[in-house]
Amino acid sequence: MMADEYTTTSTTPNNPGTTTVIERRGGGGGWAIAVVLLVAVLVGGYFLLGRQSAETRKDNAVASAAKSVERTADKVGEAVTGEAK
Repeated sequence: MMADEYTTTSTTPNNPGTTTVIERRGGGGGWAIAVVLLVAVLVGGYFLLGRQSAETRKDNAVASAAKSVERTADKVGEAVTGEAK
């Protein structure tokens, strides 16, 4: 974003030379907004990835528990079948 420049030239009877005043406006606000937005995106990404990681751990724990229950049920089934013969 480029700063707006305004040039004013004036001549007075007491001062035959010219006076030039250059005013610069803006220039830093755009960068500040960009930095704030970048920080917000980085923080949001960090929390999003952390949440996905927690969901993955929870899903893995449920799958592991289900496999354990399945193995136990298979053992019980084998024991019952072995007793019945």
